[in-house]
Amino acid sequence: MANQPVIIKSNKYGLIVILDSKLSFEDLKKEVTDKFQSSAKFFGEAQMAVCFQGRELTLEEEMELADTISKSCQIQVVSIVDEDKELEEKMQRAVERKEEEPGDLMNLQDGRFYKGTLRSGQVLESETSVIILGDVNPGARVISKGNVIVLGCLKGNVFVGAAGNEAAFVAALTMDPMQIRIGDVIARCSDNVSVKKKKKAADTPKIAYVEDGNIYIEPITKEVLNEIDL
Repeated sequence: MANQPVIIKSNKYGLIVILDSKLSFEDLKKEVTDKFQSSAKFFGEAQMAVCFQGRELTLEEEMELADTISKSCQIQVVSIVDEDKELEEKMQRAVERKEEEPGDLMNLQDGRFYKGTLRSGQVLESETSVIILGDVNPGARVISKGNVIVLGCLKGNVFVGAAGNEAAFVAALTMDPMQIRIGDVIARCSDNVSVKKKKKAADTPKIAYVEDGNIYIEPITKEVLNEIDL
């Protein structure tokens, strides 16, 4: 890859972006920008999933490269997927889910997807709302200026409304966080709740939101969603 620090391979549903393993990340971003700007007419307007190969990337670097791609051409990156034998099928499912969403619920400007489990010590930061297709393990952190939805188990720390928006919310299929912060309001996991009760309470999908200066965590029902000013 000495002469081609960035190689783009495509299929019907997404892009495989092969990256030079030796370039500095800042130089790599510039190469990605140049590559996608020069290929913009070829790709046109499209919603695609992306898989990065060729070097190890942090979560922040993956998100930053996805933003770089979207800003360099008219491609809308709807998901970042992991590399495996079912890669094209994963890309297809990600794009089809995006196409099925009502236009006023979420688009690229309002949020994005991240697929994968966040492990202890990992940090996922987003300028927009983010849907995590996976778990957030203890010791992991998610920071978003918008909302966070975890389609998995939330056991780490999450900070939403990072620009001071207390109307933001956190939702998870399994809600058992170490800490939730919404705007400037913080709630910590209670040490007084028994493990058995915590497990039972976490079985139901829940939403966390701010009301009267306090964070409330409620099971997700139509009644609760209607009462919350989302």
